Amino acid sequence: MDSLAQNQACNEECPVKKTAEIIEGKWTTLVIRELLPHKKRYSEIQRALKGISPKVLTSRLRLLEQKGLITRTVYATVPPTTEYELTSIGRKLKEVLNAMAEFGKKL
Repeated sequence: MDSLAQNQACNEECPVKKTAEIIEGKWTTLVIRELLPHKKRYSEIQRALKGISPKVLTSRLRLLEQKGLITRTVYATVPPTTEYELTSIGRKLKEVLNAMAEFGKKL
């Protein structure tokens, strides 16, 4: 049976709701997209996402780290270097982003 067609109330355990709470917002999916190929430094992500403010980028990265979708590595350089990388569960969002891309092509 299709997991979307279960006719259940969308409560806190609803898998669609859980996913939407993580990837909601304009920038979150784009941050994930940037990290799909390989780990990147904070500055690389910021340059790739034209228009994102440092405050928003930091909050999105913290959310994704808190949810276990990315890891953050800080290197003791001057200034400090920070790299972000998708975890194995974070890489599973590739399927979601691919579906979004296919849908977007049809619009």
